[in-house]
Amino acid sequence: MTRLLGFTAAMLALAISPAKAGPGSDPLNSVMWSEMREQFFGNTPFEFDDRIKVIVPSVLEDQTQVPMTVDARALSDVKKLVVFADLNPVVHVLTLRPINAEPYISFRMKVEQGTPVRAAALTNDGVWRVGGVYLDAAGGGCSAPALAREQEDWSISVGNTRGRLWRQLDGTTRVRMRIRHPMDTGLTLDNIPAFYIEKVHMRSTSGAILASLDMREPVSEDPTLTLLVHQPTTDTDLHVEGRDTGGNMYTSKIPALWNRSGFEARSSNP
Repeated sequence: MTRLLGFTAAMLALAISPAKAGPGSDPLNSVMWSEMREQFFGNTPFEFDDRIKVIVPSVLEDQTQVPMTVDARALSDVKKLVVFADLNPVVHVLTLRPINAEPYISFRMKVEQGTPVRAAALTNDGVWRVGGVYLDAAGGGCSAPALAREQEDWSISVGNTRGRLWRQLDGTTRVRMRIRHPMDTGLTLDNIPAFYIEKVHMRSTSGAILASLDMREPVSEDPTLTLLVHQPTTDTDLHVEGRDTGGNMYTSKIPALWNRSGFEARSSNP
């Protein structure tokens, strides 16, 4: 029996190893790839493309706050960018629609165990292009309770946003913001139901949507997001709108430093 268990574990390790993938097959050799392909792409054509960069740390210190950067700027005409983790209890992490922005996002996520993490970019030709890496993790991040709930007044600050804008040399605006929210997965032992921010819109001062973001349970508590948007130089603020699964609406304004002083977002929560 011991030998059988050892053989089974060895075969599973080989199945998820990123090495020795055959031509045209999953470069990460994930046992879940067929299901991931069907769930996210259906019958839409796809191809693996190393121009999509998924960057994660080689050593994890906290499985509830795993830094991740997805960069698909080497592709043109990206309509949608989807991030997912094959072996997470909730595999879909987020979806970015870079309406007037770059296909780039940096954020933090929870992982329950070591898993392939991927980004898929849908371009205007109707093809999904997929990149990814294997994330080596001890796990437990998705079932850990939110730290915010240890504070008696946590509900008062939900939705409060702090952020800052930087004008880049290429003309884009780098947006970095943090939204207070427990981002409960619904998987903890205390039976707290799933409660998370599900939608974020970033708008120019005139109200035009620059980027739209759908988030799911694996996004870390107090989401910290970095994006690159095409914001008019005449803008005085970036408007941020959010909605969570409890029906709460959040609105904030992040001042443009090149037009106004200050850096803290002004938030109003009804």
